Amino acid sequence: MNRFPVIEMKGISKRFPGVIANDNISFRVYPGEIHALLGENGAGKSTLMSILAGLYRPDSGTIKVKGEVIRLHSPRKALEEGIGMIYQHFRLVNNFTVAENIVLGSKHVNWGIKQERIQKETREISHNYGLEINPAVRVNQLSLGEQQRVEILKMLYRGCDILIMDEPTTVLTPGEVKELFQVLRIMSRQGKSIVLITHKLNEVMEIADYVTVLRRGKVVGDDRIENLDEGILTRMMVAREVVYSQAQRDSSPGGVILNVDNLKIQGDRGNIAVHEVSFNLRRGEIMAIAGVAGNGQRELVEALAGLRKAVSGSIEYEGEEIKHYDAKSRIALGINMVPEDRIGMGLVPNLSVIDNSILRSYYKEEFYSGWFLNYNKIRSYTDRIINEYNIVLSDSNHPVNYLSGGNLQKLLLGREIDQKPRVLLASYPIRGLDVAAAEGVYDLLLKERDKGTAILLVLEDLDDIFRIADRVAVMYQGFIRKILDVEKTSIDEIGSIMVGTELAGV
Repeated sequence: MNRFPVIEMKGISKRFPGVIANDNISFRVYPGEIHALLGENGAGKSTLMSILAGLYRPDSGTIKVKGEVIRLHSPRKALEEGIGMIYQHFRLVNNFTVAENIVLGSKHVNWGIKQERIQKETREISHNYGLEINPAVRVNQLSLGEQQRVEILKMLYRGCDILIMDEPTTVLTPGEVKELFQVLRIMSRQGKSIVLITHKLNEVMEIADYVTVLRRGKVVGDDRIENLDEGILTRMMVAREVVYSQAQRDSSPGGVILNVDNLKIQGDRGNIAVHEVSFNLRRGEIMAIAGVAGNGQRELVEALAGLRKAVSGSIEYEGEEIKHYDAKSRIALGINMVPEDRIGMGLVPNLSVIDNSILRSYYKEEFYSGWFLNYNKIRSYTDRIINEYNIVLSDSNHPVNYLSGGNLQKLLLGREIDQKPRVLLASYPIRGLDVAAAEGVYDLLLKERDKGTAILLVLEDLDDIFRIADRVAVMYQGFIRKILDVEKTSIDEIGSIMVGTELAGV
């Protein structure tokens, strides 16, 4: 029996200033298919899918939806055709509730609708797909993983039968990933088509039916999943062997630079998110924080960076109490932070690369001539960061949201490392990055550690912890349950502490 594609893109090209993002691409998706779209950061995946979602218009090429040529001139038109896209950087209204975000913009909803009704509808659809969430909670009170659920539910509420997901598992816990995959399989059996933009090859092998690989804006290969393996996909993506970073633990770390004692931190909802945590950080070491997302890691890092006040306890930097210091004062001491939310907390999307490069250091005398910022000096500074950290972009005057995820992360790291930190706090630094970009970030961190910088690294992948960290602190329910030497523990031991089974004697 002949099958007809539900989506057929032919000869799609898209150019931005100085960049060919998509170059004569053809792409098909069939009903009930889970189709993985792979490629390095900047390969053109998100641009291609943004064209399909109506956000961008192609410079050339045609798009057929269910056999009919369609001009997708806006996201609303795409939604009318049953196409919905969930972006890597969330598009939610923080001060609205979960239910309000889910129904916002839906043609089925008018402003006279009662809260009770939209909360009931939200509760029903979340329950039907196994994506449980409290519909009355405001988005700014949710973890990133919970916000991802809201984005998924928005598209399901609108009845989309072609769902595009840009790195959907990036902010999910392992348990949430399994739940999501169950949802995707249910949707696939119902005839819905899913395009999965991802860099996680193990997930592709687990969930995808078909794979298309892009490199430098062109399709370099596509095939059914049973004809592929991770090695083949890696070589197709990067066209070279990836050299994996590995921490060398020959030298002993230096003395304690940061000492945290009985620190208690309040969460966004008024609860205690971190309970009487104690640990120290030494010069020239990487200490990883392991734990399922939402167990206090974000609150802990923000408190150490001066972005969140501690309820009690102490933070000593070289023997000096700094608990009451603000973020600017801590930066002056040499405590720098790379946040988990690249766009939003780390960078301002509509500002240029140049402006973003000095967000944390704009007040320094080196950038001024008299009373005014000297943009010639700032541009030279930005160009040096771009060159030293191999950031690929067309023009530093363009908004930073033109950059791919890997280049955004390198800009963030470069900006912080260039200030010569003595303590570097980095949360999920490779989240959403392809294998080559991730290795580039880890190489930067290892070089920084070798200079004597003390690094606190929040990670989600236990294999990465064993490759790069010297010690690991395991968080569960806001407590640091154990601090372990990486060479004297195992993935099984850390995993059991992360989910609380060791505490229960399982």
